[in-house]
Amino acid sequence: MDNFIVSARKYRPTTFDTVVGQKHVAETLMHEIESNKLAQAFLFTGPRGVGKTTCARILAKVINSREEGVDPNQDFAFNIFELDAASNNSVDDIRHLIDQVRIPPQVGKYKVYIIDEVHMLSTSAFNAFLKTLEEPPPYAIFILATTEKHKILPTILSRCQVFNFNRIEVKDMVSHLREIANKEGVEADENALHLISRKADGGLRDALSIFDQLVSFTEGNLTYEKAVEILNVLDHETFFEILDNIRNGDVAKCLIIFDDIIRKGFDGSSFIGGLAEHLRNLAVCKDVKTEILLEVGGAFIEKYKQQSASLSFSFILNALNMVNECDERYKASRNPRLLVELCLMKLAHLNSYLTGIGDIEELKKKFLN
Repeated sequence: MDNFIVSARKYRPTTFDTVVGQKHVAETLMHEIESNKLAQAFLFTGPRGVGKTTCARILAKVINSREEGVDPNQDFAFNIFELDAASNNSVDDIRHLIDQVRIPPQVGKYKVYIIDEVHMLSTSAFNAFLKTLEEPPPYAIFILATTEKHKILPTILSRCQVFNFNRIEVKDMVSHLREIANKEGVEADENALHLISRKADGGLRDALSIFDQLVSFTEGNLTYEKAVEILNVLDHETFFEILDNIRNGDVAKCLIIFDDIIRKGFDGSSFIGGLAEHLRNLAVCKDVKTEILLEVGGAFIEKYKQQSASLSFSFILNALNMVNECDERYKASRNPRLLVELCLMKLAHLNSYLTGIGDIEELKKKFLN
C-alpha cells in the first residue's frame, strides 16, 4: 500500500508562477532577483496557509540556481536552514543560528535562513538577533514569516523588507481545487468546491485539507450535498427557504425551520451568521456592478438574483440591520434561542410594516396636494 501524500504537500508550488493568489509578492521578488537588488532580510506576514513558507523556500532555491554553471534542478538543501520559532524561541536557539551564519556556503552563492512563526521568539532572542540581522554577511539572507506582525519588535521590522500576503480569493481557490481534482481523477461538483473555499476562509492549506477529507469520504465523487453533510454546514437552500417565508410573513414556518436547524445540532449563532451572509448576498445582487462580490457556485447565482429581485432594497437593508443587531447581542443573551426567534418574528412582519409606512406616505402626499 502506497503512502498517502496530502494535497498541500503533493501540489506545493515549486516556482513563483505556480503560487496561488500572491501575484504581487511573486512579481516583486522576481523583479528584485532579476535586477540584482535583493534585500538580505525579509518579513513575510499574513494569515495561515496562504503561501508564506512556500514563497520563502522558492526564493531560497531561485537565488542559488540562477548562478552561471549551476544546475537549476540541483538540491540546495544544505544552503537552506529552517527554524520553527514556536518551539525554538530561546536565546540559545538564536545564538546557535548565529554561529551557523558565520560559515559561508559550500555550494551556491547564498545561505538562506527561514524563521517560521518568528513572533514567538522571546524578547531576549529578538535582541540577540538584532546585530546579525542589521549587518549580515554578504552570503546570508533571512526570511522571517509570521501570522502576527503586530508582535514583532519595531527594531526588527525596520531592518526587514515587509511583504503582506493576502487571503486567497474564493475564485482562485476554486480554480486550484478544480485543477487538482482533474489531476487526481476526482469528480467534483463546482458548488462543492465553492463551499470548501468559503469554509477555508482565505487559507489554501485549509481548503486542501478539507478537500482531501471530502474526497476520501466520498470515494472520488464529491457532490455538493455530500460536502454539506460532512462539513455540517447550513446550505444555501435553507436560507432561500426561510427568506421566502419571511417575505410571505409566515411566522410559524420560520420558527419551525429554525427549530429543525437547532435539532440538527446547529447553534443559533451559526444560523444568524449564515442569514446575515445570505442577506448581504441579496444586497449585492441589487446592482450589476456589485454582482462580482457574490462568492457562490454558479448554480446559485441565478437563484440569488431571482430572490433579490422579489425583495425591495429597503427590506433587505432593514433585515440586515436587524440580523446584525441580533448577532451582536447573541453571546450576551441569557436566552439566545428566544433572541433569534424574536428576530425571526420581527423579520416576518417587516414587509407589512414597510408597506404600511409606504401607504402612510402616499396618504400624506395626497392630503398635502
